[in-house]
Amino acid sequence: GGKGAGAAGGAAGGAPRGPATTTFATIPGLPKDKAPAPTTDGLVVHPAKPEPVLDRPGGRPVATLPTEQLGGPTWVPVVETSGDWRRVLLPSRPNQASGWISGKSPGLRTAHTPYTVRVDLAHRRLHLQKSAREVGRWSVAVGSAKTPTPPGRTFVMATLAPKNRTPSSVVLPLGVHSATLDTFGGGPGTVALHGWPDTSVFGKAVTHGCVRVPKDALQALSKVPLGTLVLITG
Repeated sequence: GGKGAGAAGGAAGGAPRGPATTTFATIPGLPKDKAPAPTTDGLVVHPAKPEPVLDRPGGRPVATLPTEQLGGPTWVPVVETSGDWRRVLLPSRPNQASGWISGKSPGLRTAHTPYTVRVDLAHRRLHLQKSAREVGRWSVAVGSAKTPTPPGRTFVMATLAPKNRTPSSVVLPLGVHSATLDTFGGGPGTVALHGWPDTSVFGKAVTHGCVRVPKDALQALSKVPLGTLVLITG
């Protein structure tokens, strides 16, 4: 569902080839994130120009990492390093898609985020950590049995200010999709962190896959840099 990804580049001169890795794309052939280590050192990268995404270090280009996601800059977490190559998490289907990009690319900008977001599905809690220390813990609403919140490693992909601010003044789409819904609300089934006006939902498994959080949690999460790792367990 949603918009097609379209091809990104393909011009002469070694331009990146293959579909752009966006939340709207489904890209077969990307290595799945096996999550050998749950956390990272906080390294996140931003492509100032479209970057080729390879299936392995020095391997075959299978996609392109675009400069933007949902109108904002692309920032993705580095989850593995092999020589000059960096494996990053990607926002496309299938869930837990990852790929390798060159750490030596002149168009690659790097930063570090001190934050990690942990979502515990079994206990329906969200934990916010800064420099490995917990700075917030909240009871949240998670996906129902029929539309569960997908577990795994993902990341904060974008920050959106919706026109209708009644459910939530800020929506934080993640780089993961519902495993049961192809589309939702006109989009491609992207899972997000967002607020909710009815506080009675917190602590319950009632959503279509998104994580609904209290107002103070949303305020704290909205300050977390793009690309910050989100660990969904349980």
